[in-house]
Amino acid sequence: MNWFRKLAAVLAAAASLGAPPGAWAEESPPDSKTLAPYFFIDSSDPSVDRLPLKSTDVEVKIAGVIADVKVTQHYKNEGTRPIEARYVFPASTRAAVYGMRMRVGKRLVEAQIREKQQARAEYETAKKEGKSASLLEQQRPNVFQMNVANIMPGDDIAVELNYTETLVPTEGKYQFVFPTVVGPRYNGSTASGSGVKEQWVAQPTQHAGEAPKSAFGMKLVIDSPIPVKEVSSSSHTIRVAGKDSRRVEVNLDAANNNGNRDFILDYSLAGKEIESGVMLYQGKDENFFLALIEPPKRVTGNEIVPREYIFILDISGSMHGYPLETAKTLLRKLVGGLKPSDSFNVMLFAGDNSILAPTSLPATNENIDKAISVINRQQGGGGTELLPAMRRALALPRDDSRARSFVVITDGYITVEKQAFELVRNNLNNANVFSFGIGSSVNRHLMEGLAHAGQGEAFIATDSTQAEAVAEKFRRYVESPVWTHLKLKIDGLDAYDIQPASVPDLFASRPVVLMGKWRGEPKGSITIAGHAGNGPASRSVTIDASRVSPDSSALRYLWARSRIADLADTTLLDGSASEETVRTVTELGLKYNLLTDYTSFIAVDKVIRNTEGSDTVDQPLPMPEGVSDLALGSEVPSTPEPEFYALIAMAGGIGAWLRRRKQGREKKS
Repeated sequence: MNWFRKLAAVLAAAASLGAPPGAWAEESPPDSKTLAPYFFIDSSDPSVDRLPLKSTDVEVKIAGVIADVKVTQHYKNEGTRPIEARYVFPASTRAAVYGMRMRVGKRLVEAQIREKQQARAEYETAKKEGKSASLLEQQRPNVFQMNVANIMPGDDIAVELNYTETLVPTEGKYQFVFPTVVGPRYNGSTASGSGVKEQWVAQPTQHAGEAPKSAFGMKLVIDSPIPVKEVSSSSHTIRVAGKDSRRVEVNLDAANNNGNRDFILDYSLAGKEIESGVMLYQGKDENFFLALIEPPKRVTGNEIVPREYIFILDISGSMHGYPLETAKTLLRKLVGGLKPSDSFNVMLFAGDNSILAPTSLPATNENIDKAISVINRQQGGGGTELLPAMRRALALPRDDSRARSFVVITDGYITVEKQAFELVRNNLNNANVFSFGIGSSVNRHLMEGLAHAGQGEAFIATDSTQAEAVAEKFRRYVESPVWTHLKLKIDGLDAYDIQPASVPDLFASRPVVLMGKWRGEPKGSITIAGHAGNGPASRSVTIDASRVSPDSSALRYLWARSRIADLADTTLLDGSASEETVRTVTELGLKYNLLTDYTSFIAVDKVIRNTEGSDTVDQPLPMPEGVSDLALGSEVPSTPEPEFYALIAMAGGIGAWLRRRKQGREKKS
């Protein structure tokens, strides 16, 4: 765009500023073309409650490696007109959502699982008939949308969700994460054609620094056969009861209940032991097992293949401020920790991308200083065009004598996760992929998915104080020998439908997790064999019939969720899925009562309560802690030049002059 066109665009924007402040933002929804998130402006009409979600309360019970979670959302209409509430919220990437119910006064309505389009149709019918109803849909494996229809004035409607997930320890440490806010997603630019254009992305968001509009509460209980110790939270102030015992209770501090950042709880067991073994569940029609097998201890390898690292750093608007500063700290540590035998390159991307050098550079002090100098100058601004940056990185010349790894550093606020996963998967022969999520509420679906597709690992740094520790963890991770060429052997147990279908190489000190079904008698053993840094290695667990327990019913949901995740990985590059995949995922969702891309939960009260119609309101989301207002805006095909900001400032002055001129004319008339 030349400067005359830029000036014309800015002057057009200035003309729109002649309207009363806030009028266009309130009356005009997010652009139908870009479907971008927009800043929330509360209405001056007291008859419509624009903030119907009053609180989110979370109850967590952790037994062994399984967490069972109940989330209760309280919606109350404090206006004088009936409303429909819409709310977009996050969940764990490993969550298997298996239940929902709605409470309207003293009435309890159990939700039913339906094919997605059918559920939507039933909801719309109930809404038109004036019945209270709730609809839960999955937009991403970690992003859900709740619709609650016909909330009458004075109503307090509670919607309860139930999900379960596995907690896999790393280096003997366990972590439970409850995401609290969906960061504003960059929906792609028209210029690059990288956007998905999804309706749920167009959501109202509060300005940076504003307190969340709804309360957040958390209660958590850990039951363990081994005493629990070292319980801590890097995200919230917590109160812990029962430390060093087999039952620990955790509550949020009343003054620290902000829902604008992920809740993170870390704990370990006495002696840092990993409870290897097999859990068994015997159902009416199917039986399920979960096996955890601890890998061999790491040994330091003296002979390491020369390595090449391509660091891909997000410098978009949502990274402005503390996320980018954290990323800089992390990247300086990563680049500065390279060995002289390594080579590296640095790619920066926002709406456009740039590369440090045409080919990777030797990790000399001079080249490292050059890279750090470039990194230090970045400020953050523009869109988040990850796919073009990754394509360019994949096209870089490579040295076949070196082991190549891509290190992607971003908050992940994009909508092209599936396309990114497929791009990585189609280039596995070119590089492993490691991802670093930066921020208080990162898109863990993207971070974990990239690492899974690239046979790497995901790392998360929620603030700058963690960046150094996370970089050190990565260094230990890649420098230690890998447990490779793994093979699975099952003796004595008639097992089938095992997840994952193949056991990947291991990079970290974490157990192998296998899930599957079994027939007949629960007996025998499961063995993993492969090569560690110091030679052949194997580990086995014995199948004990006494471990069959009705308390392990969550295994059926976890197995189905794992199977669905594998099927989702088969999507095409354009983000679509084959008819067979859609049919199989739908059947799994209906059979196992699970929320999926193609199944939803619907709850409808039988009582007709509204005959007047209602207003639809979108519950605003808090801006994730540490993310600036630059995360929101229209689509940006390239990072704006500094001069463009000067034109915007000039436009603001022209707009103010136009407003004063208009007000003067109105007074004269």
